[in-house]
Amino acid sequence: MKNQAYRMAMLFDFYGDLLTDRQREFYDLYYNEDLSLAEIAENYGISRQGVRDVIVRAEAAMTEIEDKTHIIRRFQQSRGAIAAIDAAADQLLQAVNRRSYSDAMLDELAHTIKTNVAKLEQE
Repeated sequence: MKNQAYRMAMLFDFYGDLLTDRQREFYDLYYNEDLSLAEIAENYGISRQGVRDVIVRAEAAMTEIEDKTHIIRRFQQSRGAIAAIDAAADQLLQAVNRRSYSDAMLDELAHTIKTNVAKLEQE
Protein backbone atom coordinates (compact mmCIF):
# COMPACT_ATOMS: atom_id res chain seq x y z
CA MET A 1 0.00 0.00 0.00
CA LYS A 2 2.80 2.40 0.87
CA ASN A 3 4.41 1.86 -2.52
CA GLN A 4 1.10 2.66 -4.27
CA ALA A 5 0.66 5.83 -2.21
CA TYR A 6 4.22 6.89 -3.10
CA ARG A 7 3.53 6.20 -6.79
CA MET A 8 0.33 8.25 -6.71
CA ALA A 9 2.11 11.12 -4.97
CA MET A 10 4.91 11.08 -7.55
CA LEU A 11 2.44 11.05 -10.43
CA PHE A 12 0.55 13.98 -8.94
CA ASP A 13 3.73 15.95 -8.21
CA PHE A 14 4.99 15.55 -11.77
CA TYR A 15 1.76 15.61 -13.78
CA GLY A 16 -0.94 17.09 -11.54
CA ASP A 17 -0.88 20.40 -13.38
CA LEU A 18 -1.89 18.60 -16.58
CA LEU A 19 -5.19 17.42 -15.09
CA THR A 20 -8.45 19.30 -15.36
CA ASP A 21 -9.33 21.46 -12.36
CA ARG A 22 -11.95 18.96 -11.22
CA GLN A 23 -9.61 15.97 -11.60
CA ARG A 24 -6.85 17.79 -9.72
CA GLU A 25 -9.22 18.83 -6.93
CA PHE A 26 -10.78 15.39 -6.43
CA TYR A 27 -7.41 13.65 -6.65
CA ASP A 28 -5.94 16.03 -4.08
CA LEU A 29 -8.89 15.60 -1.71
CA TYR A 30 -8.79 11.82 -1.99
CA TYR A 31 -5.04 11.17 -1.82
CA ASN A 32 -3.64 14.19 0.03
CA GLU A 33 -6.52 15.25 2.28
CA ASP A 34 -7.57 11.63 2.88
CA LEU A 35 -11.28 12.29 2.28
CA SER A 36 -13.40 9.30 1.35
CA LEU A 37 -15.21 9.06 -1.97
CA ALA A 38 -18.48 9.48 -0.09
CA GLU A 39 -17.28 12.65 1.66
CA ILE A 40 -16.13 14.21 -1.61
CA ALA A 41 -19.39 13.19 -3.30
CA GLU A 42 -21.45 14.75 -0.51
CA ASN A 43 -19.47 18.01 -0.64
CA TYR A 44 -19.91 18.32 -4.42
CA GLY A 45 -23.43 16.97 -4.71
CA ILE A 46 -22.56 14.08 -7.00
CA SER A 47 -22.52 10.31 -6.62
CA ARG A 48 -19.70 8.38 -5.04
CA GLN A 49 -19.25 6.59 -8.38
CA GLY A 50 -18.96 9.95 -10.13
CA VAL A 51 -16.11 10.94 -7.84
CA ARG A 52 -14.42 7.58 -8.35
CA ASP A 53 -14.70 7.93 -12.13
CA VAL A 54 -13.02 11.34 -12.04
CA ILE A 55 -10.17 10.03 -9.86
CA VAL A 56 -9.70 6.90 -12.00
CA ARG A 57 -9.54 9.04 -15.15
CA ALA A 58 -6.98 11.29 -13.49
CA GLU A 59 -4.86 8.29 -12.50
CA ALA A 60 -5.12 6.86 -16.00
CA ALA A 61 -4.17 10.16 -17.62
CA MET A 62 -1.09 10.62 -15.43
CA THR A 63 -0.06 6.97 -15.84
CA GLU A 64 -0.36 7.26 -19.61
CA ILE A 65 1.81 10.38 -19.64
CA GLU A 66 4.45 8.62 -17.51
CA ASP A 67 4.32 5.55 -19.74
CA LYS A 68 5.06 7.75 -22.75
CA THR A 69 7.61 10.15 -21.25
CA HIS A 70 9.26 8.12 -18.45
CA ILE A 71 10.08 11.39 -16.69
CA ILE A 72 9.62 9.96 -13.19
CA ARG A 73 11.70 6.87 -14.02
CA ARG A 74 14.51 9.03 -15.41
CA PHE A 75 14.27 11.35 -12.41
CA GLN A 76 14.70 8.42 -10.03
CA GLN A 77 17.63 7.04 -12.03
CA SER A 78 19.26 10.46 -12.03
CA ARG A 79 18.92 10.66 -8.26
CA GLY A 80 20.93 7.41 -7.95
CA ALA A 81 23.65 8.68 -10.27
CA ILE A 82 23.81 12.01 -8.44
CA ALA A 83 24.13 10.20 -5.10
CA ALA A 84 27.04 8.17 -6.50
CA ILE A 85 28.71 11.35 -7.76
CA ASP A 86 28.23 12.99 -4.38
CA ALA A 87 29.68 9.99 -2.53
CA ALA A 88 32.69 9.84 -4.86
CA ALA A 89 33.30 13.55 -4.44
CA ASP A 90 33.11 13.17 -0.64
CA GLN A 91 35.65 10.35 -0.72
CA LEU A 92 37.93 12.38 -2.93
CA LEU A 93 37.72 15.37 -0.61
CA GLN A 94 38.42 13.22 2.43
CA ALA A 95 41.46 11.67 0.76
CA VAL A 96 42.79 15.07 -0.25
CA ASN A 97 42.20 16.50 3.24
CA ARG A 98 44.04 13.60 4.90
CA ARG A 99 46.68 13.58 2.20
CA SER A 100 46.31 9.82 2.21
CA TYR A 101 45.60 9.32 -1.44
CA SER A 102 47.30 7.45 -4.20
CA ASP A 103 47.15 7.86 -7.93
CA ALA A 104 45.12 4.66 -8.26
CA MET A 105 42.52 5.91 -5.80
CA LEU A 106 42.21 9.25 -7.57
CA ASP A 107 41.87 7.48 -10.91
CA GLU A 108 39.13 5.21 -9.56
CA LEU A 109 37.18 8.09 -8.03
CA ALA A 110 37.57 10.21 -11.14
CA HIS A 111 36.35 7.25 -13.23
CA THR A 112 33.27 6.86 -10.99
CA ILE A 113 32.48 10.55 -11.34
CA LYS A 114 32.91 10.51 -15.12
CA THR A 115 30.80 7.34 -15.51
CA ASN A 116 27.92 8.81 -13.55
CA VAL A 117 28.11 12.15 -15.30
CA ALA A 118 27.92 10.29 -18.62
CA LYS A 119 24.77 8.52 -17.39
CA LEU A 120 23.20 11.87 -16.56
CA GLU A 121 24.12 13.29 -19.95
CA GLN A 122 22.45 10.36 -21.76
CA GLU A 123 19.16 11.10 -20.03
